Amino acid sequence: MFPAEFINGLRDSAGAARAERIVAALSAEPEVSVRVNPLKMTCAALRSHFGTMAGDPVPWASEEAFYLRARPSFTRDPLFHAGGYYVQEASSMYVGALFDRAVAALGRASGLRVLDLCAAPGGKTTQLLSHLDGMSLLVANEVVPARATVLADNVARWGCPNVAVTSSGPSAFPPLHGFFDVAVVDAPCSGEGMFRKDARAVAEWSPDTVRLCAARQRRILADVWPAVAPGGFLIYSTCTFNRLEDEDNVAWICSNLGGSCLEMRHFWPGEDRGEGFFAALIRKDGDYAAGVPAAPASLAILEKGSLVKVFPPAWSRELARLEKSCKVIASGIAVATRKGRDLVPGADLALAVPGIRTVVADLLPGLSYEPVAVSREDALRFLSKESLLLPDAPRGYVLLTFEGLGLGFVKNLGSRTNSLLPPSRRIRMQA
Repeated sequence: MFPAEFINGLRDSAGAARAERIVAALSAEPEVSVRVNPLKMTCAALRSHFGTMAGDPVPWASEEAFYLRARPSFTRDPLFHAGGYYVQEASSMYVGALFDRAVAALGRASGLRVLDLCAAPGGKTTQLLSHLDGMSLLVANEVVPARATVLADNVARWGCPNVAVTSSGPSAFPPLHGFFDVAVVDAPCSGEGMFRKDARAVAEWSPDTVRLCAARQRRILADVWPAVAPGGFLIYSTCTFNRLEDEDNVAWICSNLGGSCLEMRHFWPGEDRGEGFFAALIRKDGDYAAGVPAAPASLAILEKGSLVKVFPPAWSRELARLEKSCKVIASGIAVATRKGRDLVPGADLALAVPGIRTVVADLLPGLSYEPVAVSREDALRFLSKESLLLPDAPRGYVLLTFEGLGLGFVKNLGSRTNSLLPPSRRIRMQA
């Protein structure tokens, strides 16, 4: 099933007995795990949502994630589209634990500047947002434009204003010298840890691919390293097993770029309940100095053309600096569009975390709509952009909610409704 050279390399990296367990596990069904959005609901509420399907907590993320006993249709779950939770591979959630250790070592939990360099589709980005306070700034980057669009949609579902989504190559970041307190680099890799979930990864694997990936990872790391503050942290991760892409690259970072490794960990299928994963926490040499004081968690209106958005004003200077180096495709929360004298509510406003819509109402008194709770059936009709009738709802703009969370806007005309759901977020899967 797997290339002989892969199995031999696995024996070298993990030992013969462990390699045998891993190969056996790679033929089994993968685990399914979900992580709550704590800014929108509690983990207990999410467990209640899944009922008897909810299983054991993920050990290294026990306060925010748990396994499921079976895989439901997440596409047909309105709570997923409302940003109540994210479907994330369990092993990769360890990045959240390493991030918490980095923050503790910095001795500073507010006013942080954090980079997720290879961020799509958004699992680690949304987890970082859950672990950051509202006075910090997260930059989520993805070089591939199509994947960056998916990333921006998932960031919008999480509902936070203190984030910017960029689409640039790693070479755009060196001018941001010392900008980030923590950088996460989940580097493109040979994908050995995903073999049981991705048949293409098996077909494309070869020793040459491993060497090419290791070299590319070093180029990426060398590019982003100047943007990490002295005394700041790099979290380096891959979904592969071999030493060349994992331990050897960590040693290369420390000896060639200048840092010290505080922790390395492998996740082994057959021993850990998750896919193959490697993560390391590395501190950059130098004395750490906080670059930005903790700022008030306020929001301000920013307008670009007809687009109206909210963004923390304390980070406006940093956003302008970021825009000089990177292609920023989204920042803050797009709350409305101006059409003549009217304000049309934005799809992302519906997905904002609690409290944001209240702030926006104060900042934009001309933006008006009424919330209306809908059933699962009507929520799915809305998400599928099917005909939806709301005869008992008020006329005008209506915010559809499901289980207490905002889902999206429609304009209710009485005899019909016009959907404001972006076409890219429409679901096409039938029941």
